[in-house]
Amino acid sequence: MDDPRFMFATGVENSNPTVDGRRVDEMDKCGHYRHWRTDLALVRELGIRFLRYGPPLYRTWLGPDRFDWEFADQAFGELHRLDIIPIVDLCHFGVPDWIGSFQNPDFPALFAGYARAFAQRFPWVQLYTPVNEMYICARFSALYGWWNEQLSTDRSFVTALKHIVKANVLAMEAILQLRPDAIFIQSESSEYFHAENPAAIGPAELMNSKRFLSLDLNYGRRVDSEMYEYLVDNGMTREDYHFFMGRSLKQHCIMGSDYYVTNEHRVAASGQTRASGEIFGYAVIARQYHERYRLPVMHTETNLVQGPDGTAAVSWLWKEWANVLRVRNDGVPVLGFTWYSLTDQVDWDTALREDNGHVNELGLFDLDRRIRPVGQAYQQLIADWREVLPTQSVCLQVPVILPSEHGRAWTHRRVPGVRSGTDAPHNTD
Repeated sequence: MDDPRFMFATGVENSNPTVDGRRVDEMDKCGHYRHWRTDLALVRELGIRFLRYGPPLYRTWLGPDRFDWEFADQAFGELHRLDIIPIVDLCHFGVPDWIGSFQNPDFPALFAGYARAFAQRFPWVQLYTPVNEMYICARFSALYGWWNEQLSTDRSFVTALKHIVKANVLAMEAILQLRPDAIFIQSESSEYFHAENPAAIGPAELMNSKRFLSLDLNYGRRVDSEMYEYLVDNGMTREDYHFFMGRSLKQHCIMGSDYYVTNEHRVAASGQTRASGEIFGYAVIARQYHERYRLPVMHTETNLVQGPDGTAAVSWLWKEWANVLRVRNDGVPVLGFTWYSLTDQVDWDTALREDNGHVNELGLFDLDRRIRPVGQAYQQLIADWREVLPTQSVCLQVPVILPSEHGRAWTHRRVPGVRSGTDAPHNTD
């Protein structure tokens, strides 16, 4: 068995926001419910040991203390059999209808109950992303008016943000009570806003401060005075703020950073933004985030449309990998890399807002599960670098326990407090 010391990963997108009352389930659009066994087998065929993955929240979480685990039991049972290490994505851009939206103040505590129930049912799972891309989720749902509550004010954005981040923190606490060696990978969009003229410097600086808000709150890092006033002016109370400052769980976290060619923006004097394309690149922006939080880093998402001859995505893979190596060689502990997703996506080009059925050629495989050139290139990259990275770098090594190792006596001697499959509660709902 190979030693998964560097986390080469891919993912199966389980986003499910609502748009104009219509549920958008990317697992359904991409055929995963029909092909899940094939999809998981493809992960192993590529030599990948880590998979960003989670059950669809709205289909699994039916109400307070009510769950339908049928699909999760099947899929996670197969992950365990294949010895694939899941990075469990519990909430990806949407909530069940009975919750309503991210404006619901009951969401954080209720979601912590769901996280606890999941950890009880699957005690062998160690790695989690409780809430995916907290900043993007709040921005698209409550500032841009695209998803879920479809609101577009600063107050609704701050409300969604504080509920989302609080849910993430409470979920981490709930999981740690059952799995003390759990590791949390915050998959968050790493952004930068460029002023296109001197009059745009002020708006760009404001946006560059806002991009950190979700991680500042999640990691208990005090925000600057301008951001504090912004939060308080838009509904965050002193009690809300002190909750985050007093609940830091940084020691259990890896800072996951997502980077696409769309993550950098040009800002006009009016505050309007447009895509700038890649200017700084991943290495520069990842280093900014690391200098702020001083945590180990994982590149948790990237992709690019493959292009007419299949070379654009391969070139982007190489460029992103070169950036990862640059950051590692500069001394930043980068622990993993992810091409996202396993298969092509559908309607990503409209941020899931339009139901066009448009296939976006972003995956390692197409929707017929045929490997794309970038899939072949990623398979080769992993084979080339897997054995080299642990020996050529002084970076940290993640104390990961394989699914097949959970429950062995020697594992529990290494990691005190981890419950075995025999003594962990098992929800039979």
